Amino acid sequence: MKLNNKRTFLVGLAFLSICAFWQMYDNVVNLILKETFHMNETYAGFIMALDNVLALFLLPFFGSLSDRTHTKIGKRMPYILFGSIAAIILMNLLPILDNSYFAAPSTGKLVAFIVILGLLLIAMGTYRSPAVALMPDVTPKPLRSKANAIINLMGALGGAIYLVLTTILYPASKTQDADHVNYQPLFLIVAGIMLVAIVLLKLTINEPKLVDENKALEEQHPEWNLAEDDGSGHEILPPAVKKSLGFLLASIALWFIGYNAVTTWFTVYVKEIMGQGIGGASRCLLVATAGAIVSYIPIGAIASRIGRKKTIKIGIVMLAACFALGYVLTTTFKEINIIMFIVFALVGFAWAAINVNSLPMVVEMCKGSDIGKFTGYYYTASMAAQIVAPGFVGTLMRLIDYRVLFPFGAVFVALAFVTMSFVKHGDAKVAAKKGLEAFEDMDD
Repeated sequence: MKLNNKRTFLVGLAFLSICAFWQMYDNVVNLILKETFHMNETYAGFIMALDNVLALFLLPFFGSLSDRTHTKIGKRMPYILFGSIAAIILMNLLPILDNSYFAAPSTGKLVAFIVILGLLLIAMGTYRSPAVALMPDVTPKPLRSKANAIINLMGALGGAIYLVLTTILYPASKTQDADHVNYQPLFLIVAGIMLVAIVLLKLTINEPKLVDENKALEEQHPEWNLAEDDGSGHEILPPAVKKSLGFLLASIALWFIGYNAVTTWFTVYVKEIMGQGIGGASRCLLVATAGAIVSYIPIGAIASRIGRKKTIKIGIVMLAACFALGYVLTTTFKEINIIMFIVFALVGFAWAAINVNSLPMVVEMCKGSDIGKFTGYYYTASMAAQIVAPGFVGTLMRLIDYRVLFPFGAVFVALAFVTMSFVKHGDAKVAAKKGLEAFEDMDD
C-alpha cells in the first residue's frame, strides 16, 4: 500500500488557499483595526476572535452537512468552490474600506468594514472543514500522517508565499513611519493565489472516483476501524475510545490557545517591544514557516516509526521551550537576529510535529461515513481555543504588559503535554524502516 504523492499534493491545493488567506488575515486585519480604526487591544482581540466564534458553529455544521451531500462533483467540492469564490470577492472590499476610512473617517465605513468582514468569515467557514476532510476521504487510514504531512506542507507553502510578498511589498523602510499603509495590492495577489489553487484542484481531482476507490480499500480492512456501527452507518465510540477522543480534543484546545495567542499578536508585539514593523515580524514568521516546510514530510516518516502520540509530545516540549526562549530574546534584543531565526525555525519544526499527527488521530477514531463530522470535532476544539486566546491575551497585555505574550503561550502549550498523556487511541504505528526506506511508500 503506497501513498500517491502527486495526488495528495493536488488535494492540498485547497489547504494552500486557506492558509494563504488566514496568514494574511491574522497579520494584516489586526494592524488595520489598530492603525486605521484606532481600536484598543481588547476590542481588536474580540473582532480577531470572531472568525473562531463563527467557526465554532460553521465548521462542524458544514463538515457534517458535506458528509450527507451527494452531487456529480462530489461531497466536498461544491462547498470548496462556493466558499472560495465568495471569499475572493469579499476580501478585496476590505482594503478599499480601509483606505477610504483613512481618507475620510465615518461610522458607516467602520460598520461596513465589520459587516463585510463577518460575511467573509462565513464564506471561509463554509469550505474549511470540507476541504480538510477531502484528504482522509481519499487516503487509507494507515497513510494519513504521511498524507497530512503533505497537506500541511501545502498549507505552509501558502503561508510562505504570503510572507514573501509582505517582505517584498512592505519592508520596514516603507511602513515604519508611514501614516497609512495601502494593503490593496497584497489582498489582490492573495486572492489570485486562491483562485489559481482552487481552479487547479477542480481540474485535477475527481472526488467521486477517488472516494469510491478508498471506500473499497477500507472495506477490505475492517481492523482499521475503532468505532462500532450503530446500524445506520454512523459510529458509536466505545467508552475507552471516547475518553481518548476527549483528552485529545482538550490537548488540541490547549496548544491552540498558546500558539494562536502568539501568532495573532506577534506583529503588534514586535512593533511595541522591539520597534520592528510588519516586515521584521514577517521575516521571523517566514523562518518558522520554512522550518515547518522542511519538516512536514520527515515528521510524517518519524510518526510512522515512533507513533503519532510520541511525535506530538516531542513537538509540544519543543514548542513550549521555544516560546520561553522567545520571551528572553525579544526582551533582550532590540533587533531581529540570527538567534531568533534559529528559534523560530524550531518553532516551525515543533508545530509541524503537532499538526501533522493531530487531525489523523481524530479521524482515526471514525469510519468514512463521518469523516466530515470528526473533522468538525477537531475544528470545534481548535476554534473554541482561538476564541479565548486573542481577546484574553490582548487584555492581559493591555492591563499588565506586552511581555506576557510568550510566557502565556509557553504555559498553555505545556499543559497540552499533560492531557496528551491520557490519550490511548488514534495512533497508527507501522514497522520502522531505515534511511531512505522511510520514503519508499511515496509515489511520484
